[in-house]
Amino acid sequence: MDKVKKYPKEDIQIIWDAKKCIHSGKSAKGLSAVFKPKDRPWIQSDNASKQEIIDQIEKCPSGALSWE
Repeated sequence: MDKVKKYPKEDIQIIWDAKKCIHSGKSAKGLSAVFKPKDRPWIQSDNASKQEIIDQIEKCPSGALSWE
């Protein structure tokens, strides 16, 4: 089973690597309109600007969230 998921946002891809995730909750606390662990899909990229999402991804302590 693939543990890496990609979510589109404008001209970038939000990448989540489940194997790296330590579930710190930092993403959900920092940008709760986008990162919703109880929902599916749990990343709802339409709910914030691309820059807000990038800024929050950069704070991920484990590197499980990234973008390209």
